[in-house]
Amino acid sequence: MKITFYGHACLGIQINDIHILVDPFITGNAKASHISIDEMEADYILLTHAHQDHILDVETIAKRTDAVIVSNYEIASHYGNKGFQFHPMNHGGSWDFEFGNVKYVNAIHTSSFPDGSYGGQPGGFVIEGEHKNIYIAGDTALTMDMKLIPLRTQLDLAILPIGSNFTMDVEDAIIASDFLECDKILGYHYDTFGYIEINHEDAKRKFFQKGKDLMLLEIGQSIDL
Repeated sequence: MKITFYGHACLGIQINDIHILVDPFITGNAKASHISIDEMEADYILLTHAHQDHILDVETIAKRTDAVIVSNYEIASHYGNKGFQFHPMNHGGSWDFEFGNVKYVNAIHTSSFPDGSYGGQPGGFVIEGEHKNIYIAGDTALTMDMKLIPLRTQLDLAILPIGSNFTMDVEDAIIASDFLECDKILGYHYDTFGYIEINHEDAKRKFFQKGKDLMLLEIGQSIDL
């Protein structure tokens, strides 16, 4: 499993020959100006919620790649009504895709499209694929529901927002990693704009002091699990 960070909360995940894109927000992110959406591969696009900083480039990429859009019922149906391929989900439900099992889990946040229309309830994804299991939290506060995840899935990596203001901060993300029983963390949703700027070294130090590994990737950088 290869995971690429495209800035903000956008991820590319490659499992065998399948390419998954999560929350594509690239053309609106000045820090990701060197990333071209015209070259991105996507068989599936997973969306945690409907805010613009998570869906901005969905339609452009999906038109070119014919990717299947996977999200909650409201978001998936929204794109389905526009003629895109889609797969609707809801909290607690899971589905066996060709690359592995995906479960849609709770998140505490809001969700609306840029025009203010209803975007369903936000969520995160637990992906079990290629003998590796990851949790993508999406935009969320710290929640006790995270304790439910390791009851079913032993995680190899948790991808958590750490920018504060709109989501968890570093300290809450450390607690989340305890709830998830996962000490390998990839941080995201930070530094994109002023509200969510963080001190990188301070964040890594706080995780290290708790015996945990926080990875903060450069935009475009990848890791292999």
